[in-house]
Formats: sequence, structure tokens, C-alpha cells
Amino acid sequence: MPFSLSAFARIGRSFATHPLTREARMAAWSRFLLWQVRSRLQSEVVWPWVGGQRLAVRRGMTGATGNVYLGLHEWVDMLLVLHFLREGDLFFDIGANVGSYTILASGVRGARTWAFEPDPATARLMRRNIALNGLEGKVRVFERALGASEGEVGFTIGLDTVNHVVQSGHAAVRRVAQSRLDDVAGGSCPILLKMDVEGYEDEVLKGAHRLLADPVLRVMLVETVSPDAEARFAAHGFVRVHYDPLSRTLQETPTAEPASNALFVRDAAEVQARLRWAPPVRVLGRAF
Repeated sequence: MPFSLSAFARIGRSFATHPLTREARMAAWSRFLLWQVRSRLQSEVVWPWVGGQRLAVRRGMTGATGNVYLGLHEWVDMLLVLHFLREGDLFFDIGANVGSYTILASGVRGARTWAFEPDPATARLMRRNIALNGLEGKVRVFERALGASEGEVGFTIGLDTVNHVVQSGHAAVRRVAQSRLDDVAGGSCPILLKMDVEGYEDEVLKGAHRLLADPVLRVMLVETVSPDAEARFAAHGFVRVHYDPLSRTLQETPTAEPASNALFVRDAAEVQARLRWAPPVRVLGRAF
């Protein structure tokens, strides 16, 4: 489908404002044009990414093509994951989509990842990226939704990164398995959890009482945070902070670069020390 003028304008604005491209807009437009050509000649493009990892990208993958254009689509959050995790850590990627965060965590930093993705077609694409980078030994894929109870729920079809659980009233829906996070985790607990489930976060948290109470969990990235969720986090000692990936500091007030997800930490001094002393990572030729 040809791009509209408004789409070009929107892409241009992202190149002009994103920290990795605003000083290198011509290079960003070159990647954009290369992607447009290659993706019309091939159904799948294997794109070189961060830390020697690769992404298998197809047309319509909004988040993945953002990584092609911008280096790190969700700049603040992705650098936090890269700066915080260490070899052997356990990371939960809830709402993993095609696995961008999973590849950063396990492929670049060597963490163990449990990746949760209910949509079977998207989970297949994620498994493709896991296999492409030889990460089968570090990643477990759970093809299921997480919620307050065991059973099945409706899940939308064909919405790419915004597929989500629905109760009723949506034309394109499939039934998927749902589990409680505490039941799936058993005795395991991640040190970092990322949750992007398009407004279903409260339901996931209702099935995660034990996990939230476990002192192993230090950092959470959560897309949608209700007052109930914030109160739940506070009861377990989590505070909301903001991350500046250039200075590698946690701050009480929002930073210049907005994050995609809300950041909550427990034992902030320990988290800050980890962030500060992480080895640098190179993205688009620059070290961070």
C-alpha cells in the first residue's frame, strides 16, 4: 500500500525527535527506503540489530519496523532493560509480541526470558526470531494470556501490536488459554518484568499476588497503570520513577525523553547501582 502524506509526515516527526535519529535523519531515511524496497521483494527481511542479534521482520510489524528505522523503537525502556539485566537473570516479557525485548534481554545480555504471547500467529513469529538468534536454550515461550483465573478468553485477530483480550462485541476474535501468573511461575520469580497487554494489566495483577510480594522482583515496566495497580505496587514497596538512559540515573520527575511504559522499582539504590555499572551497548554505531 502506498504511503500517504500524513504517514510520511508522521515518520519524519519521529526521525526528528527520536534520540537516535534526530542528529542523523538522512541515515534514518536511508534505512526507511531500504526497508521499503527489500520488504516488497521478500516476504521476510532479516535485519541486523543490536549486539549482533537479528530481527526477522515482515510488513505490518509496527514495533519491529520501528526498530529498523530508529534502532530502538522504545528507546528509554529498551535501554533500561539492557542496562539492568545481567547474564543468568530471569526476565518476564508479558505481551512479548514478536520478541524484541526478549532478544535484547537474552541475546544481548544473556538473561533467561519467559515470554508470554497469546496470539498463535504472533508466537510463531517470535519463535522464528528466537531460533534465528540461537536463543532456544535461554527463552521459554508461553502461548497463553495471563489473568485473574484459569480458563479461556477472547483475543483479537489482526491488530499487530495492539491485539488484546476482549470480553465480547469484537468481530475478529479467537479463544486462547489463560492462566494465573502465580500458577505459571511456581517458585520462580523474575528480577525484571515488562508487561504490555493493552489495558488488561489489572487482570494480570490479580493473578500475581505471590510474585509481587517476592523480594527478588526489583523492576517493573508496565504500559497501563490504574490507581488500583499503583496502590498494589506501593503496598509491596515499589515506587514510580523515571529513567534517563544517557546519565543512567533514576529520577523522581519525568525526564526529557518520554518512556513508553511506567517504571516501578523496589530497592532503588541497588537498582541504580546496577544501571550505572552495566557494560555499554552499541546502537546504530553509538555506545550507551
